[in-house]
Amino acid sequence: MNVLVTGGAGYIGSHACKQLKKYGFTPIVYDNLSRGHQEAVKWGPFGKGDILDFKKVIQTLKEHNIQAVLHFAAFSYVGESVEKPELYYQNNVQGTLSLLEGMLKANVKKLVFSSTCATYGIPETTPLNEELPQNPINPYGQTKLIIEKILKDYGSAYNLKSVCLRYFNAAGADSEGEIGENHDPETHIIPLAIEAALNKKTLKIFGNDYPTPDGTCLRDYIHVTDLAEAHVLALKFLDQSDKNFEYFNLGNEKAYSVKEIIKATEEASSLKVNAEIYPRRPGDPAILVSDSTKAKKHLNWKPQITDIKDIILTAYNWHKKQS
Repeated sequence: MNVLVTGGAGYIGSHACKQLKKYGFTPIVYDNLSRGHQEAVKWGPFGKGDILDFKKVIQTLKEHNIQAVLHFAAFSYVGESVEKPELYYQNNVQGTLSLLEGMLKANVKKLVFSSTCATYGIPETTPLNEELPQNPINPYGQTKLIIEKILKDYGSAYNLKSVCLRYFNAAGADSEGEIGENHDPETHIIPLAIEAALNKKTLKIFGNDYPTPDGTCLRDYIHVTDLAEAHVLALKFLDQSDKNFEYFNLGNEKAYSVKEIIKATEEASSLKVNAEIYPRRPGDPAILVSDSTKAKKHLNWKPQITDIKDIILTAYNWHKKQS
């Protein structure tokens, strides 16, 4: 099967491409390279293009005889989404509508969507299961929720089958060191901690007065290869299920604090991580941890790299190789 991977030159998209190839699929990457990296495209053809370019989307779908789409192409910085919401509504929502219109014209009826736990907002209870209310508190989470609703409506109206995968904190790098996390600017705690260790920089801790054991935020970290695996399983689910719309949480069901991440980074790297306390950021929940029972049951998914030190070590090995 030929699978179009929008945003396939990005962090999670490139790992998904490697996993697709491993299972005998051919990933065709479609990326405008505004935030992705062409050197991360290694497992199939590459087409430079924007999902807002409706004609090119149709041309690519038809030219490569695409049978399904993995949709990663999105802006994903929470802070930027607050400052520049128009970027997020245009790229994420309007871009997805353009992609879906192209899929319908080319008669491609299967899509796996890269969603996020940010659609839940600040949860009332933890761990989070899929039936909790979705109340995003920033434009990024809002755009992802809007797209989920669009996909549900397209399933009813046009028989387009989709699965929405709501990630918790993607982390780590390919265990074989072929690809890794390369954002600019980087906002994720693990690569920032590794950078602080390697380059003797100071890591910012935003808040140490949360109602948690050590006062810092708790987050659920899921290895990027395990996320990629879930996308392949979601494709298989679409082939077997009679549902047109489904959604799953993807997390490790265990939360680590910022201070625990720093300690694990020091253990993985044998280096010191210097850190300073800064005020809380608005909208940061104290605890985010998943209930991923549904994905384990219906996708037959089981994360393989679950120890936080092992996750960080894969990231450290990749970053050290780049430095």
